[in-house]
Amino acid sequence: QVQVVESGGGLVQPGGSLTLSCAASGSIFSIYFMGWYRQGPGKERELVAVISSGGDINVASSVMGRFTISRDNNKNTVYLQMNSLKPEDTAVYYCNAVLRTMTQSRATYWGQGTQVTVSS
Repeated sequence: QVQVVESGGGLVQPGGSLTLSCAASGSIFSIYFMGWYRQGPGKERELVAVISSGGDINVASSVMGRFTISRDNNKNTVYLQMNSLKPEDTAVYYCNAVLRTMTQSRATYWGQGTQVTVSS
């Protein structure tokens, strides 16, 4: 069994900052990618940022320069530092982990999601 758990969401004013954390645990052999997706009201889920085990990063253009993704491989944890937040960043943020378990060479797991609301 693998668990992916996010934390750190909440309500923040426009221009503010927030940091999300996500930890993967369980029967994990190795993690290929960890990243963040979001789904705003009435919108489809979209990629925010993803980081590989080697540190390669892909960031959506809508958040580039404002959001920073980082990863602690020893803790199987990924972080999303969000600065200069805008109302359009309001969404449920989901953590995603693509990993290898003892029985699966490649599997995708999702967290339960954490709400981020940007409003004055």
